[in-house]
Amino acid sequence: MKRYKILIKRVIIIIMVIIMMFPTTGCSLKKKTRYQAQFLELFDTVTTIIGYTDTKKEFSEFAQTVYDNLKEYHELYDIYNDYEGINNIKTINDNAGIAPVKVDQRIIDLLLFSKEAYTLTRGRVNIAFGAVLEVWHNYRTEGIDDPENAKLPPMELLEERANHTDINKVIINETDSTVYLEDPEMRLDVGAIAKGYATERVVQILIEKGYHNGLLSVGGNVRAIGSRVEKEKAWNVGIQNPDTDSEEPYLMILSLENLSLVSSGDYERYYMVKGERYHHIIDPKTLMPAQYFTAVSVVTEDSGLADALSTCIFNMSYEDGYALIESLPNTEALWVMKDGTMKFSSEFESYIN
Repeated sequence: MKRYKILIKRVIIIIMVIIMMFPTTGCSLKKKTRYQAQFLELFDTVTTIIGYTDTKKEFSEFAQTVYDNLKEYHELYDIYNDYEGINNIKTINDNAGIAPVKVDQRIIDLLLFSKEAYTLTRGRVNIAFGAVLEVWHNYRTEGIDDPENAKLPPMELLEERANHTDINKVIINETDSTVYLEDPEMRLDVGAIAKGYATERVVQILIEKGYHNGLLSVGGNVRAIGSRVEKEKAWNVGIQNPDTDSEEPYLMILSLENLSLVSSGDYERYYMVKGERYHHIIDPKTLMPAQYFTAVSVVTEDSGLADALSTCIFNMSYEDGYALIESLPNTEALWVMKDGTMKFSSEFESYIN
């Protein structure tokens, strides 16, 4: 509890310092002021909040609501760390093949959503794929720490771990609110879906509390709430240029209103082995980093769905991904090919500013 209070105090300080960086427009009740805040602790990434409010106090309450709720989701969905008094995804993994674990309803909801995503993506997004991802995570971490001795995991090991990824062995008991992994060697990894899912849930909490305008970015998982109040226009959101050596930070700017934008690419988390770059998005079919594209982006309303779909279409051919995106209502996508050329779903370009 003491650590929690210190953390809260710290984020309030961060928020207020950043608020002071932006000029205000006086005390007019008609013209709202733009504020922005950031914090770094959650989901291993940077969270940015932008809003237009009448007062600093109003924005601080808005930002604190985001932080408080996102922190709870972060702790529940963590696969690496324990938290006092909380059974999280790590607790489920630690009890694989041993016993069911009683969990918060928000974990049950995530896992049920993930099973639906597994069906929708034909297995390209599989939260039961953790045994394979754990191997890649360990080799990537060792390779980053010791680049001269970086190496790839042996295929025999990956294939052996792939025998423990059957999502049907994730047993969810909604009545007792428990989760049990039947396979002792199975591990859950919700990295492809949890950040977007949590972002969407936090946005719904904000809307229920009466906040109808804002922009929330959790490590690039962007969710636009309503429009920019001062101009009653859609939010302008940039898509990061996957060519990190380019002087242009963004590929393009999109106009989004009540929509989510999520991107996946090979340019953020990776390590080098003998001069070759190996990123963190692993194709369930080949057990190796997917090689179809440099980056993809998905626009749709639900941030959790956008997160799942961006991983999914990164792991499949353009033709298969295009067919999937076109089959879904109000969903569009951008593909950045290996040679830098871009392809779009049928209505994606209508969002380009």
